[in-house]
Amino acid sequence: MTAERIAVYPGTFDPITNGHLDILQRALAVFDRLVIAIAENPRKQPLFSIDERIDFIRQAVGDDDRVQYDSFSGLLIEYCRSKNAVCVVRGLRAMADFEYEFQFAHMNRRLAPEIDSVFFMTDEHNHYVSSSLVKEVASFGGDISGLVPPKVERALQAKYADNNS
Repeated sequence: MTAERIAVYPGTFDPITNGHLDILQRALAVFDRLVIAIAENPRKQPLFSIDERIDFIRQAVGDDDRVQYDSFSGLLIEYCRSKNAVCVVRGLRAMADFEYEFQFAHMNRRLAPEIDSVFFMTDEHNHYVSSSLVKEVASFGGDISGLVPPKVERALQAKYADNNS
């Protein structure tokens, strides 16, 4: 019997986008279980709480017992070890992502050679989409339909309703 292949998909997911969901679904085709790990980043001021972000992801993914939801702080690689993960899943949109992720993957490899990194290219419909860009467009009342799950779209509209009145 082979060991279960567990991967960690880390991010702030503030909020989750359809690009994130594409990466998540593709990772599930490769790994037995996927831990969606929401990073508690003290340098960022998230728009949504961790519980809200987990709820958004759960709503979008549905009931899939292969997906686990969690949050973490500290070194990603230590978190991966605590989950018995064999891999870190990351998405790449553009060359700028590659530069950052390349450095990150090599540092992780240095710290934990037993844990690999796997990169999925975003599909052509989402290569320009980021959580930051979606929030900015939403803050000015722009149309974000098709970029985020419907529940996220409604939540962003509610957050920015006062800005756009």
